[in-house]
Amino acid sequence: MMLDVRIESLVFGGRGVGRVDGKAVFVPATAPGDIVRCRVVRDKKRYAEADLVEILTQSPLRRNPPCPVAGECGGCQWQHLPYDCQRQWKETIFRETLVRQAGIEGDRVIVAAPDEWGYRSRVQFKCRMTEKGFVIGFYRPSSHYVVDVDRCPITDNRLNDLLPDIRRVVGESPFAAQVPQADLGIGHDGLRRILFHFIGSDIHGFMRWLNEPANIFDASLFVQCGRKETLLQVYGEMDLRIQVGEPALTLGYGPGGFAQVNLVQNTRLVADLLAAARLTGKERVLDLFCGMGNFSLPLARVAAKVVGVEDFAPSIEKAQENARKNNIHNVVFYARPAAGAAIALSGSDGFDLVVLDPPRTGAYEVVKELVTLDIQRILYVSCDPPSLARDLQPLIHHGYTLEWSRPVDLFPQTFHTESLTLLARK
Repeated sequence: MMLDVRIESLVFGGRGVGRVDGKAVFVPATAPGDIVRCRVVRDKKRYAEADLVEILTQSPLRRNPPCPVAGECGGCQWQHLPYDCQRQWKETIFRETLVRQAGIEGDRVIVAAPDEWGYRSRVQFKCRMTEKGFVIGFYRPSSHYVVDVDRCPITDNRLNDLLPDIRRVVGESPFAAQVPQADLGIGHDGLRRILFHFIGSDIHGFMRWLNEPANIFDASLFVQCGRKETLLQVYGEMDLRIQVGEPALTLGYGPGGFAQVNLVQNTRLVADLLAAARLTGKERVLDLFCGMGNFSLPLARVAAKVVGVEDFAPSIEKAQENARKNNIHNVVFYARPAAGAAIALSGSDGFDLVVLDPPRTGAYEVVKELVTLDIQRILYVSCDPPSLARDLQPLIHHGYTLEWSRPVDLFPQTFHTESLTLLARK
């Protein structure tokens, strides 16, 4: 079924929405003010989802995306919108999500990114061997079709510079059909890292190919066959290094570990979290989902003690190493799930502040545990407004006041929004 729709607004997920006979119609790659022709692909009682067929009248908000595959590639949703417009809609969607789902209102002003292009320091490129040769890029939305790219405009150009060599080295190898993904990363010092995912049976043959003199990359190189435990080092340094705090702490993280993709905004996020924590040097702090110590170690310099919890053991090992290298001794790390940690580790003194930085799924089980404890303040770092709104509800209903919830743009050209939320016990 074909429909003509005037797009009225944007929603979480990046799609535009208009109404036909009172029914909401969601259409990707559109802008408020567009009049579009679309094909309905899912028709429900109260809403419909559609694919964009043609823009009949362009919104004055539109711009020409710099990426030739914008709209076809699933990596970005909003390249056709000027950055100021993206920011305004992120503010609106963030605020409306908290109001609608939790009955609370977040800040109206987003912490904007200083650069809307070239900010990604980590990126996962999908790979496929086709009849036309080896392609590397990103999945088309809702498919496993790899959209080939020469360069990605939101990715650090020093990582884009590796793509021609990846095409040549992997594409010309007998293993090209067995490499579905290449993870690229760069640290503050410019060191680059490549991690190839391998699904063949001769991983050592692939490693020998990568070690041929003509195939050497100007980057550290790793290969993984399945789970992270299968990681093998081909050559180069193990860690990438980022800097946070003032004066700067240098933190390393290994292949398979986590660091924010926007290093500049991560530095700002850490600074804002430290300011919000208002520590005097007497507090005990629990950092859940601590990773390699991105928040734990800057906090430890202004707290009495910090306890970090992360269920990925290699990240805990790296956090411990980062503490030693930065001469920080008032922090202890545990490799265990976040659920149950607050009760198990609080001891007789408890915790004055809990920091949460969960994955996109949120931390609902952890939050239900926190309301049973006498914790004065909670700082919640979220990358998903809907799961944040869900997790805030039990806290608000069990004696916490929302001091503020501030969106932070770590992901220009996409609908994704990071945020920092402060709650205080009444």
